[in-house]
Amino acid sequence: MTIAQTSTPALRIPAVGRPTAVVGSVVAAVAVNLIVWLLGEAAGGSFEVVDQGVTTSVGAGGVIVSSGLPLLVGMTAAALVSYFWTGALRVAQIVGAVLAIATIGLTIAAPFDAVTTVALSVMHVVLAPVLVVGLEAMRRGLSAH
Repeated sequence: MTIAQTSTPALRIPAVGRPTAVVGSVVAAVAVNLIVWLLGEAAGGSFEVVDQGVTTSVGAGGVIVSSGLPLLVGMTAAALVSYFWTGALRVAQIVGAVLAIATIGLTIAAPFDAVTTVALSVMHVVLAPVLVVGLEAMRRGLSAH
């Protein structure tokens, strides 16, 4: 009698070059966060905050900049440092993921409505795995050479 074993396949992270990892991660994060923003809009989120009588709205452009720019800057910095020290990619995975999650506090502290707060918080959460997977793909690309 034999025992059948089933196993779930492991996540396959490809080995890619630095530019591909950075651009791919930014595009993925922006695309997912735009979907989250659209879902938040559909759920009735205002994506507006009033501070000292001035109403500020978070639109698609704000989502693109707020999602893409920190990821672009952080991953590019990690990629540049990795020319001298590949261990920087592991450090960047940890620091980047922690910062993405920790900055949810800023969203919670802002006087957004509940739907907007949840949607913006989810956008922060999206950045963490995108960053970790993107930097891992970059690291694997470096070790493949």
